[in-house]
Amino acid sequence: MKLSVLDQSLARHADDAATALQETLTMARWCEELGYERFWVSEHHAFRTVAGSAPEVLLAAIGAATNTIRIGSGGIMLPHYSPYKIAEVFSVLANLYPGRIDLGIGRAPGADMTTAMALATDGRPKFDRFPELTTKLEEYLWSENTQPLVSPKPPPGLPLWMLGSSPDSAVLAASKGLPYNLGLFINPQADSRLISLYKQSFQPSELQPAPHAILTISVFCAEDEEHALALQLAYDLNLFRFFSGQSDGKSLTPQEACAYPVGPREEAFMRSRAPSRAVGTPEQVWQQISQLAQQHDADEIMAVTNMYYFEDRRRSFELLIKHR
Repeated sequence: MKLSVLDQSLARHADDAATALQETLTMARWCEELGYERFWVSEHHAFRTVAGSAPEVLLAAIGAATNTIRIGSGGIMLPHYSPYKIAEVFSVLANLYPGRIDLGIGRAPGADMTTAMALATDGRPKFDRFPELTTKLEEYLWSENTQPLVSPKPPPGLPLWMLGSSPDSAVLAASKGLPYNLGLFINPQADSRLISLYKQSFQPSELQPAPHAILTISVFCAEDEEHALALQLAYDLNLFRFFSGQSDGKSLTPQEACAYPVGPREEAFMRSRAPSRAVGTPEQVWQQISQLAQQHDADEIMAVTNMYYFEDRRRSFELLIKHR
């Protein structure tokens, strides 16, 4: 099974974005050396400890820092933007790095609604127009006769991926003959039948004659289970603190997380995220990945490995692929 990576450029604290972005570049080179299939970067806004708000800019730097690994957006939140502008931006990237660019798009805001309104040029996010915006983007990327012309001309076969975690996204991807990425790490309660629904509904296209589905999950892999569980605990608690309004712009270390007073709310939150992750030693992680891939009918696994220390992340990706 193919293995890929989604990187979110997480910072340890709000003033550490420069380090987070440099670590993303270093991690891309490392994952290329290890033999991962693709390295994608995400789009999130108004998060104090997330530096990855402009994947198209980051991809230009990643492309220059690597040589062969596929790189892409996981993803561009299309309702915020003009499809024409996205087509031109990714045409530039695809001409800079031929045969290496994946354009992943999604409908989610990637932020709260106040931020979504700020991103919209008229203050009105276009979430309800996502299918229409996707069609326009396809035309700009693939039609020879589209007006206005996209400059530079998009290379033939620039892949467009549909990201999502709902039946709507699965059916839309299938109807358009697009590859699909199920973001289980975003929505741990996503229906396990979504990829099967996508495959059953799939309409072959010129660029995608057969369905292909990625399952994106959180992975915490270490030499010993105790350390892996501490890494997972730190991530879950930091995420809980953000969603509950308790974050002070500084992430907990694994050591601080192990000493954190975990109450019923935190425990419930962590239990809710359990279906979206693989945690433990390489053998334990691969057993869980195999179960998740089979349960969701996935063709490829994309790992999100959000850990406080860079070396823990680096080692996790190494252990994961070397024990495949």
